[in-house]
Amino acid sequence: MYPQVEPYAQGMLEVGDDQQIHWEASGNPNGKPAVVFHGGPGSGSNPRWRQDFDPSHWNLILWDQRGTGKSTPPVSDPATSMEHNTTQHLINDAEKLREHLNIEKWLLAGGSWGSTLILAYAIQHPDRVSEIVIPAVTAGRPEEIEWITRGLGMFFPDHFEAFQNGVPEEDRKGNLALAYNKLLNSPDPQVREKAAWDWNKWDLSTITGGDNDFEGTPYEDPVVRYRLARTVTHYWGNDCFLEPTYIMDNLDQLNGIPGVLIHGRNDFGGPLTTAWEIAKRWPDAELVILNDAGHQAKDGNGMSQAITAAVEKFR
Repeated sequence: MYPQVEPYAQGMLEVGDDQQIHWEASGNPNGKPAVVFHGGPGSGSNPRWRQDFDPSHWNLILWDQRGTGKSTPPVSDPATSMEHNTTQHLINDAEKLREHLNIEKWLLAGGSWGSTLILAYAIQHPDRVSEIVIPAVTAGRPEEIEWITRGLGMFFPDHFEAFQNGVPEEDRKGNLALAYNKLLNSPDPQVREKAAWDWNKWDLSTITGGDNDFEGTPYEDPVVRYRLARTVTHYWGNDCFLEPTYIMDNLDQLNGIPGVLIHGRNDFGGPLTTAWEIAKRWPDAELVILNDAGHQAKDGNGMSQAITAAVEKFR
């Protein structure tokens, strides 16, 4: 991994609908362009990505999706409308950012929700994509959302019971993401705070394989908890604003674009099957399966090393 250099430029870009997205550029201003689509939805950009790209070679762009990180207005403010916060809005924002930075083509990188957004963007704008690197592969399908909000209860029955009991009894057999989103948009701040706590306890359990202790994580911050919960439930409750098989049905648009898909066999939140199915339909992609990895890339772990190796492949 490379030193985490500081950005050489950053700014706010007006993208319409009274929205501004924050972006930063680091590394070599004249280097090969790459952009990171962060996960969540709602996590905001993570500077850790700078360590995966050789700063002498790459011109690396990080950006905060609508309402997250430093973008405005913040979704952590309950008064901020989510009306203009959909997958298509984010795809359009990425294109406006590319044009603003005078980039012809860029490598796309990002995992989890970021991978869904990457694939949707690349399907619509394949001529603007040089390569793709995706750890923790997802496609935003209803069955994936059902798995992570309900199916995983078979592995974490203790955490799932608390998660399910966080919504009114009449909502416990239905769409849990929508049920939580309703609570997160309640006029009562105590209802919102409890819903954000309960949602993120479950979310952290699925990411880590059962450890949902907030201490030492971003979830300690109540503002982060609310931003994440409100954004994730907005997207998952609406099937990521995509037709159920949109990505799978349109992977032929990626023909000719080289890619690396990286997935941990122990990824509870995103089972390997999605990466496997995508690799079967995208002949220019290589699938790297990590037997000892889960959902997250951490400094020096197998997932992190695989990301760095994939980026190096496309120098």
